[in-house]
Amino acid sequence: MIQFYAPDIAETLTLPESDSRHAVKVLRMAEGDTIQVIDGRGHVYTCRLADAHHKHAGVEIITGQDHPLPWSQQLTVAVAPTKHMDRMEWLVEKMTEIGVNRIVPILCDRSERRELKTERLEKIAVSAMKQSLKAWLPVIDPLTPLRQAVGIMPGAQRYVGYCDDAVERRDLARSYQPQRDTMIFIGPEGDFSPAEVEMLLGNGVVPVTFGENRLRTETAALYALTACHVLDSAMK
Repeated sequence: MIQFYAPDIAETLTLPESDSRHAVKVLRMAEGDTIQVIDGRGHVYTCRLADAHHKHAGVEIITGQDHPLPWSQQLTVAVAPTKHMDRMEWLVEKMTEIGVNRIVPILCDRSERRELKTERLEKIAVSAMKQSLKAWLPVIDPLTPLRQAVGIMPGAQRYVGYCDDAVERRDLARSYQPQRDTMIFIGPEGDFSPAEVEMLLGNGVVPVTFGENRLRTETAALYALTACHVLDSAMK
């Protein structure tokens, strides 16, 4: 089933312009047709199209259901945006499909990209949420300095992927404690600087590795998130 996204559907009973256009112009839906609408906060509504307007389609809510998160904890990935934006966009898409609560783009000493507009990333996340039939939209923070990001989830288990063998690291799969709130830090293409690693470790962040191979920034982030879900599933 095709899902439509309207964050304020319960209050406005109206689809946003992009979803209105898709329903009326592309799918040729007419008044009386039944559609499914999500608000990105775990609510799924079965609606009847009441006004087939291509800019602000109106609906009547038939039923509403609450869809809890498929995982029990908060999963946050703090990752330095890649130099090439298409790789960051791909990462946001895949993390949304797999399942993540919050994505924090971080500004690091060696960051290749030092400015970021999140509007495009949010649109990609919405599309991925609808495509994967999820009811929850991840929060995407603005570009955040690493020293500020380290204070986001002080009570969670926190891990940093780091390449330098000078720091003793354990495999993420051996360190991770399933079904606990988790935050993972992934650095830029040039990795975290030694000063940043010292700062992270001083704040209780645990250094980990993702195997024997060196991974790209976006690959490391996706690997870590996937590993969390796999390890959580093994405990159910």
